[in-house]
Amino acid sequence: MAARYSKAASKKVGTAMKERKKGTLKSGRSGKKVTSRKQAIAIGLSKARKAGKKVPAKKTAAKKTRRKS
Repeated sequence: MAARYSKAASKKVGTAMKERKKGTLKSGRSGKKVTSRKQAIAIGLSKARKAGKKVPAKKTAAKKTRRKS
């Protein structure tokens, strides 16, 4: 079975985690300091996606379809 994430994607996440520990990682939208571990991972994966590295697509909520009756 092939790897889901590339090594380059792992490095991006690692650098985001190090920035979080230092206190220099900022969120993209508000510019506030990131303290959440999960948010730091999400930022690292997002940067890897933008760089074109091998990362699975984001999981999104299933859309509800309304039927006209």
